Amino acid sequence: MGEAWPVNESWVTMVGNAATRPDFWETAAGVAVARFRLAVTVRRWDRGRDAWADAYTSFYTVWTWRSLAANVAGSVSLGEPLVVHGTLRVREREWDRERERERDRPLQGEGGGGEGGAAAPPAPGGDSGGGAHQPRRWVTAEIDAVAVGHDLTRGTSAFRRVSQAKPLLNTPTGATSP
Repeated sequence: MGEAWPVNESWVTMVGNAATRPDFWETAAGVAVARFRLAVTVRRWDRGRDAWADAYTSFYTVWTWRSLAANVAGSVSLGEPLVVHGTLRVREREWDRERERERDRPLQGEGGGGEGGAAAPPAPGGDSGGGAHQPRRWVTAEIDAVAVGHDLTRGTSAFRRVSQAKPLLNTPTGATSP
């Protein structure tokens, strides 16, 4: 049997640019992991200028594993246009300056929600609670990618296939897919 895929996950396909270079490492068990940030800028039609204009940018942390991680680490560069497909995970994070801890937990009542962006963590320093201590909270959005590829429609000079997480099956003619 094949690998079981989660049923009640929010599957997304994002088109954006690599906002960071991939970080690559192996776990203690020898599993390859790569992580990078993806910037996704929304474009809107500006009637006044009669042209498309950039609106806001959302950032996602993209996680890749095993052979996909190795391929991403070897072929994704800063700023490259990418297409990422995987499951979306939105988390609320908390940083308590006094206890110097960070914890994360799934965001309750969110269905993958809103604009999917991740706000940057608040800068340390200064208490916004009027003197009373309050932990700082922010939301992150992460994608567990099953496929990452270069977006050829947005100016990549040459095709460089990144990979898919699972090998492709043989085509009906018997030849293996590239």
